[in-house]
Amino acid sequence: MSWYRRISRAFEDAAIVPMGSSSRFVLMSDCHRGTGNHNDNFMKNQNVYFAALNDYFEKGFTYIEIGDGDELWENRSFARIIDIHSDVFWLLSKYNEENRLFMLYGNHDQSKRRCSYCRRHCSTYHVSGQLAEATLFPDICYLQSLILKDTEQENHFYLIHGHQVEILNDTLSFISRFLVRYFWKPLEATGVSDPTSAARNYTKKRKVEKKLLKWACQENKILITGHTHRPMLGSADSPYFNTGSCVHPRCITCIEIQNRQLTLVKWTVRTKEDRTLYVAREVIGESWNF
Repeated sequence: MSWYRRISRAFEDAAIVPMGSSSRFVLMSDCHRGTGNHNDNFMKNQNVYFAALNDYFEKGFTYIEIGDGDELWENRSFARIIDIHSDVFWLLSKYNEENRLFMLYGNHDQSKRRCSYCRRHCSTYHVSGQLAEATLFPDICYLQSLILKDTEQENHFYLIHGHQVEILNDTLSFISRFLVRYFWKPLEATGVSDPTSAARNYTKKRKVEKKLLKWACQENKILITGHTHRPMLGSADSPYFNTGSCVHPRCITCIEIQNRQLTLVKWTVRTKEDRTLYVAREVIGESWNF
């Protein structure tokens, strides 16, 4: 099956979420939450991520995670990841309680595509300092794709992680997972990056982006993905958008949807004049109106 067909097929049974002029969504991807060791790329930004997530929660946003939220290629135990980042999962559970949470899976957490796996690993979790387990995502099923359907206009947003364009990250992902877990993970500890990753290989990244843009243009659809880790705000003539990632060296990036605008945003740590630190939100470029 061609890469083009794999993307189209992913949307055949996509979940549909209504969207209107008063809707508020925040789209993030590629958190790669790990187990707190030197391979956990999320650790350096966990406080920034939590601050941003809490801000969006208080402002009534719906959180959509577009895949690779958890690093399940390098790590076997999802429970260990939840335990290490229990504060994040506690906040995500609050979103879920208010029906403001939608989770997609990517290539690095493709195990979540099975609802039975989610029920087994995501229903409850252990809260630090408590004996009893707490409810996490008791009824959740992770999605391959999602469509934000505008109830007032013709603008619909098609959300997918984006790994579907690469056969080694989709159909043959078991090969890539084996190489990452048993070969590249040990080498990463010594400073060697995986050259097969679209997030780290710029030539590969551009090829992936070119294919995603081609699909969006030929299908005449607004496509929003993750996977490459490169944030991107498209246009009417170039309808491909990317949330970026939460594992940038000094920031996290995301896309906000509110007031009929798509806004590319980064959150980072800054210093006040009195040398105290704070988490700041910064708009990257101009917003796209729809």
